[in-house]
Amino acid sequence: MTPFEEFVREHLPIPPARLLEVGCGQGELTTALAVAGYDVLGIDPAAPLGDLFRRLTLEELEEPDPYDGVVAARSLHHIRDLDAALDRIVELLRPDGVLAVEEFVWDRLDEPTLEWLHEQQHARGGAGEVVAPTSAAALREEWEGEHLGLHGEEPLRLGLTTHFEELAFVWTPYLYRFLGNGAAEVLEQALIDAGEIQALGFRYAGRPKPS
Repeated sequence: MTPFEEFVREHLPIPPARLLEVGCGQGELTTALAVAGYDVLGIDPAAPLGDLFRRLTLEELEEPDPYDGVVAARSLHHIRDLDAALDRIVELLRPDGVLAVEEFVWDRLDEPTLEWLHEQQHARGGAGEVVAPTSAAALREEWEGEHLGLHGEEPLRLGLTTHFEELAFVWTPYLYRFLGNGAAEVLEQALIDAGEIQALGFRYAGRPKPS
């Protein structure tokens, strides 16, 4: 079970609750939740084929019955009209339903975190695993270019606060994913805990605010 699946199962209603995953990607989480006993649907324009999935966007989804929970794993920062998407999620949820989110906030990359990321890439480059940027400045330019146009911390946090009452929030490591090195997660978490680098990931759970 992944850490986010554990978070989802901790904060959402128990099976066989009816769940929706927004931006399900290749469907790993949707499938895991179905195996756990949930009545779950995963949506994504590139969703896999199968009974658990539909190839469509959140805006295109039409459902007469509300969901007990909605899950969004690193998908909200891609949605252009975030406010409209969160409005739609509120509409799809029962009044006591729960939204569970795992997100990535690229704009929290401060200088100490940038330097650590560059060191990690340089080490992997020395081992022949990747071609690392020549300097931290070059990495900064590459990083900002790759993430330009994606929602950062302020719009994500503000959108969630505006639409939902917070039940849980925790900062989490993310850069190990960017590095493609799961072993770096423990080191990243230790440095976050020590206050030496920033956490660029978070998990959140909330209920719709009363209208």
